[in-house]
Amino acid sequence: MSAWLNIDLGERLGEPEALYAHADIANVACGGHAGDDASMRRAIGLCRIHATRLGAHPSYPDREGFGRRPLALSPANLRAHVGEQCGRLASIARELGQPIAFVKPHGALYHAVHRDPALAEALVQASIESLGAHIVVIGPSRGALAAAAAGAGVAYAREAFADRGERPDGSLILRGDPGALILDPLEASARAGDLARDPDVDTICVHGDTPRAVALAGAVRSALDAAAREPFERAARA
Repeated sequence: MSAWLNIDLGERLGEPEALYAHADIANVACGGHAGDDASMRRAIGLCRIHATRLGAHPSYPDREGFGRRPLALSPANLRAHVGEQCGRLASIARELGQPIAFVKPHGALYHAVHRDPALAEALVQASIESLGAHIVVIGPSRGALAAAAAGAGVAYAREAFADRGERPDGSLILRGDPGALILDPLEASARAGDLARDPDVDTICVHGDTPRAVALAGAVRSALDAAAREPFERAARA
């Protein structure tokens, strides 16, 4: 089976509906770095229209910095903030009859819970409390978040990025540095095709706020669909 395409959404006004059509999973901002009740309602409605699975996208409480600045929060404070954000999305989703299947931390929080076991455990526990034990956590293939999900007995989806450049050690190039963003749909498509064949990758991300996001997501969608067809095409040729 090919990897899922997950897209970070619900973060800005005028967000193209086409992104929801391309996505398997929409990670919806729930008030920490972006989003409000109106944007969450719109995102959930678009998930229903396009049969896109809904995920929560909590972050540090940092709207000014779009959640991309590290904050010194204790595990208890982080658990409260994540629980409040996920609970807010869950309340609207219940009202609209849409289940939440995934949770993925945003921005600086994504990197913090990858490194820090106590923060990772706080995020996982808050997610379980707010969204249920059925939740699938999305995050880096290895590290503290993966370990915290395993320890809590919840499913985990290992993520890679089609629209972000990497250093030789596999870490992401920092935003603002040369090569941090992949803006060429052909390059993103080729990268997604390679990642879809990697047994350590379950889901591939495109950021909804990346320039040319619709073109990038469409190219990645096509690459993943092609990768999913490969086993059947090989069998037909055999």
